Amino acid sequence: MDQIQAFLIFEFLGKQNWIWLAFIGAVVTLLAFDLGVVNRKDHEIGTRESLQLSAFYIVIGLSFAIVIWLLYNNAYPGVSIDPQLLAVTGEERAWTAVQLYLTGFAVEKTLALDNVFIISMVFTYLAIPRMYQHRVLFWGIIGVIVLRAFMIGLGAALVSQFSWVLYIFAVFLIITGILMFRKGSHDTDISQNKVIAWLKRRMNVTPELHGNKFRVQLPDPHTGKLRWFATPLLLALVFVEIVDLIFAIDSVPAIFAITSDPYIVYTSNIFAILGLRALFFALAAMVHRFQYLKYALALTLVFIGSKIFLGDLFPGGKFPAAWSLTITMGLIGCGVLYSLWRTRASAFVKPNTDQVERLPDGR
Repeated sequence: MDQIQAFLIFEFLGKQNWIWLAFIGAVVTLLAFDLGVVNRKDHEIGTRESLQLSAFYIVIGLSFAIVIWLLYNNAYPGVSIDPQLLAVTGEERAWTAVQLYLTGFAVEKTLALDNVFIISMVFTYLAIPRMYQHRVLFWGIIGVIVLRAFMIGLGAALVSQFSWVLYIFAVFLIITGILMFRKGSHDTDISQNKVIAWLKRRMNVTPELHGNKFRVQLPDPHTGKLRWFATPLLLALVFVEIVDLIFAIDSVPAIFAITSDPYIVYTSNIFAILGLRALFFALAAMVHRFQYLKYALALTLVFIGSKIFLGDLFPGGKFPAAWSLTITMGLIGCGVLYSLWRTRASAFVKPNTDQVERLPDGR
C-alpha cells in the first residue's frame, strides 16, 4: 500500500502521477463511451451528429480549464518548468495557466484542421465509405495519444535542459508560417502523394474493402496458400498516423512556444484532437468554406514564433499570456470569418461527397 501511495505522489514532468493517471483515465473513458456506446455499430455519421459530438468534446475541453485552475491555484512553488508560472502564485498563477491552456487548445485545434483536409482527400481517393471512416479515425486517435506523449515528453526534456531550444522552435515556426502563407490555399493532388505510393509498394493491399476489417486472410495468387493482406482501411489508418506525425512537427513546437509546462501542453493537445475527430464529418462536407483559413494559421505561427523573441522585452522574459490568448483568438477568428465571407457564394451549394467503390490506385 505504501509503495502504491509513493508511486501516486511521485512527480513526473512537474505533476504527481495520480494527476497524469486521472487525465489518462478520463480520456480512456471518453474513448470507451465513443466506441462502445455512441458508435457501437458502424454507421454513416451525418452532419448533425458530427456537430453534436463536436460540441460535446469542445465543452469537455473548455471545462477542463476549471481543472487547470484548481491544480495551479493550489500548486506549490517549483511545480512547473514554465517561467511564466513560476513567477506568480495563487490565483494569478491559476489564471495564467488557464490562459495558456486555452491558447494552446485554440492553436492546436486550428492547426489540426489541416489534418481534416488531407484525411478527407485520402478517404475519397481510397474510396473509404463514410460508415467506416469513424473506425479509422478512432483507432488513429489511439496512435496519436501515444505519439504526442512521446514527442511532448522529449520536447519537455529538451526545453528543461536547454532553454535555447525554444528559440530554434521559434525560428522554425516563423519559417513554417511564411512558407504556409506563400503556399496559401493551393489544392493538393493526393494521387501524386509519395507517402501513399510508398505504402502501396510495401503493403499487400486488397483491391476492395472487406467490411470493417483492417486485415484479411486470402489465398496467395501465386502459391494458393492463405496469407494476410491489408485492406484499404488499414492503408488509410497508416496514412492517418503518418499525417499526424508530419503535422506534429509543426504543432508541438507551436505549443511549446506558448508554454513549456508539459501538463498544459499535453492536455490541450489531446482535447483539441479528440474534438476534431468528432467534427471531421461536418468539416469534410464543407472544407471549401475554409480555404482561406490557412493564411490565418500562417500568421498565427509567425506570431507564436515571434513572441519568443519579443518576450525578452517584457518583465520576466515572457510575452503576457493574456495578450497571447487575445491575439491568437483574434487571428483565428478573423481567418474563419474572412474565409466564410469570401466563400459565401457557395454556402448553399452542396459539395459532391459521394464516394464510389474503386481500386486503391484511384481507378
